[in-house]
Amino acid sequence: MVAMPDPMHDTPPLFDRVLLTNDDGIDAPGLQVLQDVAASLAREVWTVAPAHDQSGTSHSLSLHSPLRVEARGERCFAVQGTPGDCVVMAARHLMRDAPPDMVLSGINRGANLGVETVFSGTVGAAMTALLLGFPSIALSQAFSDAASVPWNTARTLAPGVIRRVSALEWSGSACLNVNFPACAADRAGPIVLTRQGAGVLAGMDVLPGRDPRNIDFYWLRFQRDDRDDLADSESVAVRAGKIAVTPLRFERTDDETLERMRRGLG
Repeated sequence: MVAMPDPMHDTPPLFDRVLLTNDDGIDAPGLQVLQDVAASLAREVWTVAPAHDQSGTSHSLSLHSPLRVEARGERCFAVQGTPGDCVVMAARHLMRDAPPDMVLSGINRGANLGVETVFSGTVGAAMTALLLGFPSIALSQAFSDAASVPWNTARTLAPGVIRRVSALEWSGSACLNVNFPACAADRAGPIVLTRQGAGVLAGMDVLPGRDPRNIDFYWLRFQRDDRDDLADSESVAVRAGKIAVTPLRFERTDDETLERMRRGLG
């Protein structure tokens, strides 16, 4: 299990300044959990998050439309844009005179595992921070019942997890993807370092419908399947009740295919 700081004793702040964002939107419960977590880790907490749900937007940036920003309180802003937009807006405008020591993205409602990390706006925000030169961690909370997400697991364990992984030797070319399992905090753990693996994403569906004005519409939906994965993958770890931590990078070259094609070209 993860050793947690004793709340009865002072724990020194880990960061001077952190930036929080997400893809579920600024009013999402997971972001509120992350704000509680960050308050125990940093002297100053900034929140710059999408005004509306931006799940599935990956690393996308709004290059063809203006961004509108609404102040929601002290050091708290809602952006009419993607998670990536939020990170750029914070780092290059709102916080440009005093940039963050760490960017935390989440806490996502649902795990981000395997191939699904390519589509995740939670991970996309962390990768955008990586592109801008900031250390970043994406955090997600798995659940087995959509009506009862175990937010207290992430709320209880995330401070200790962030402290532990921040103390590890950490490449400037990677961000971290952290997934908390769908169980109570006292049954979760230990922390394990994992690889991305395939995850549970199996494909996509198009669901047709017709609106009240008799106009056709189409809704995209992920297909998921709890199939076998690599033994050291994040999906296997989370399924076993462990806290999965995966370093992710931009480089996605398939080395095996590259060498096979090079041999084919002679």
